[in-house]
Amino acid sequence: MSEGNGRGLKKGLTSYGDAGFSLFLRKAFIKGMGYSDDALDRPIVGIIDTSSGYNACHANVPDLVRAVERGVMLAGALPISFPTISIHESFAYPTSMFLRNLMSMDTEEMIRAQPMDAVVMVGGCDKTVPAQLMGAASAGIPAVQLVTGPMLTGSHRGARVGACTDCRRFWARYRAGEIEADEIAEVNSRLVPGAGTCGVMGTASTMALVVEALGMMVPGGATAPAVSADRRRIAESTGAVAVKLAADGLVPEKIMTAKAFENALTVLLATGGSTNGIVHLAAMAGRTGLRLDLDAFDRIGRDVPVLVDLKPSGQHYMEDLHAAGGLATILRELKPHLHLDCLTVTGRTLGEEIDAAGGGWPQTIVAPLSTPLYPEGGMAVLRGNLAPGGAIVKQSAATPALMSHRGRAVVFSSIADMAERVDNPDLDVTADDILVLQNAGPKGAPGMPEAGYMPIPRKLAKAGVKDMVRISDARMSGTASGTIVLHVTPEAAEGGPLALVRSGDMIELDVPTRRLMLHVSEVEIEKRRKAFQMPSHPGSGRGYKRLFLETVQQADKGCDFAFLIPPAKGDVPEGRN
Repeated sequence: MSEGNGRGLKKGLTSYGDAGFSLFLRKAFIKGMGYSDDALDRPIVGIIDTSSGYNACHANVPDLVRAVERGVMLAGALPISFPTISIHESFAYPTSMFLRNLMSMDTEEMIRAQPMDAVVMVGGCDKTVPAQLMGAASAGIPAVQLVTGPMLTGSHRGARVGACTDCRRFWARYRAGEIEADEIAEVNSRLVPGAGTCGVMGTASTMALVVEALGMMVPGGATAPAVSADRRRIAESTGAVAVKLAADGLVPEKIMTAKAFENALTVLLATGGSTNGIVHLAAMAGRTGLRLDLDAFDRIGRDVPVLVDLKPSGQHYMEDLHAAGGLATILRELKPHLHLDCLTVTGRTLGEEIDAAGGGWPQTIVAPLSTPLYPEGGMAVLRGNLAPGGAIVKQSAATPALMSHRGRAVVFSSIADMAERVDNPDLDVTADDILVLQNAGPKGAPGMPEAGYMPIPRKLAKAGVKDMVRISDARMSGTASGTIVLHVTPEAAEGGPLALVRSGDMIELDVPTRRLMLHVSEVEIEKRRKAFQMPSHPGSGRGYKRLFLETVQQADKGCDFAFLIPPAKGDVPEGRN
């Protein structure tokens, strides 16, 4: 018997040079936890437990792990839970994105290191889900994703509120002097009424929906609220699905195909999903050897409109989408735009799962394809001399009057520079100007934080200005809205054109024609390029920060580490039949 082969407890035996002794020792120790030989002779389903005292979005994980265990045991296998890194957006310094790849490596290596025939990955807050799927794709064993689910809405003075679009809305009102300190303190206790991820179409909700569309989650698994009985029943069925995946040997690579990723991108566009979704899908596709084609993604967006009326592009919350039938309601409308023959974790195709969900019922959250909420997809890809590698704008959440705009640049050289000067009453800025943030990308920050949602300068906010064109190499939360250009590639820290912008330069944004142009002479640009100096970061000579800065790729490649990506085997989208 090989020390690396086998199933169940015999899988991946520790290297002692004697396979029999390796298994003997392993069984001796696990029997110390009370297992019988009958239990230990069964297939093993690992369950990734990402609960953490720092992660309110994962507060229900212990309950979900128990429900998964129940499903696994009812299906005749042995569940074993184990911990990995847990990341929360608001509790990760300098940014959660900085740690996503580390979590993906932790996930991959712990799946490889421990004996399991399949794995259920329990995640939720933003970066945990893509990190887990990146790790599972690389580990190559049967896997299924379970999300913690969205939180329920709260109430503030008679109005529904929820994290985190309303977080930003109330904070903007506070900055503008529209509400006082006592009300902002009051609403702070109402925005997150309990466990779960943000209840709007933020990154967590976006990733849940696109992962279900990708086929890596049980049908109906994206939208059930975190505290609902539905969520626990979904967890139980996920455990049963994991046992079947192990028996069938259905690995992520057979599900996460080019066509499946195109389905996920289509749902991303139709939901008005988070701009973070495009970065994460690029990274997930990259782990299977696929490259995301931004221009092809943009072409899909010309044909696929926004159908889902959820904040920040609409008015409602995830619990409303769940009551309207969840993702199945969206997929029924999108059938003409989907590859229905893609395989899912159930062993059935996406088309079969849509049919199994039934015909739906009258609801007002998902619009018909014939009368969409917004005529194009939620995102557009921009190119031009300011973003030769591309940039993203969430057009469905932008101000229509600013979609074609020419203005004077007001440049901040870093996040620290912005924090120091943006509210200075002497800042030379008007509502027609364009705010530009440099050195906030993957290497520049580092970690590409959600700083792209630049605050409106206080003196303009107090004058009633609600939106301005803002451009950066950073990301923004999926819960944010505004005319905001993000993911400018190459980033400023790599010497991209964004690094060469100076205050007073004229910039042209034209979303309809997908153009982002810096109107400065080539002679002047070349002069500035010669004077460019790459920023340095304290503490970058060692540890994870050094690894990150030396190997992280740009946003168009998902900000993954170069050494984690296998040889390329195709593009996404690959074209329609």
